[in-house]
Amino acid sequence: MEGEVDPAAVEGLVNMDYDIPTVRVRYVPFEGPLPVGFWRSVGSSHNAFTVECFIDELAHALDQDPLEFRLKLLEGEKRAQRVIEAVAQDSGWGSPLPKGRGRGIAYHCSFGTYVAEVAEVSIDERTKVVKVDRVFCAVDCGRVIHPNIAQAQVEGSVLMGLSAALKESLKITKNKVATANFDSYDLLRIHEAPEIHVRFIESGAPLGGLGEPGVPLVAPAVTNAVFSACGVRVRNLPIKL
Repeated sequence: MEGEVDPAAVEGLVNMDYDIPTVRVRYVPFEGPLPVGFWRSVGSSHNAFTVECFIDELAHALDQDPLEFRLKLLEGEKRAQRVIEAVAQDSGWGSPLPKGRGRGIAYHCSFGTYVAEVAEVSIDERTKVVKVDRVFCAVDCGRVIHPNIAQAQVEGSVLMGLSAALKESLKITKNKVATANFDSYDLLRIHEAPEIHVRFIESGAPLGGLGEPGVPLVAPAVTNAVFSACGVRVRNLPIKL
């Protein structure tokens, strides 16, 4: 209704955990010619991409380590800091990588679950193709009830997020979807799937979700890794260098 804000449009922005003293969030509705629906992780899917890429840019502008910069902005948010510290340990954050490879980090909390992810990518110098080699995830969803199912949910979220970040796109012609089948709508293939490492941190907090919180961080972790590898900022998806 007129004058009201769509909660999904600002989800992940108005409730972000970073301690930033002055924040203004504006919502500008747009009615496009094509109907749209919710994507897995809803508003956090696109807003986490915006926030986490910008936080990374701020860290580099201040000549600070992107992981340490996030920890400073999350003072007092112990659950957030724990998942970031855990994923740093698991991924070997700060250790050197060969030329053409890079690591990127992203953090986000959605549906009561705190997640940090580090993507490790390599870029073909000739073709400029981005390959995601490994993804590390640290997750605090309160308690883990079924470990195998919980891990599968996070792994599935990572693969879905990677498919969207690297490949999936629709072509629009004359206000109509021109992409008709999978010959023109590419998806992540089995041989393109990276190693995925998942660590759960049980905090004893109320149960959070697991079907969606792993998705929002994938694209920003990968694009931040691309910047680390080659110095190029990616602001549009799917990724093309």
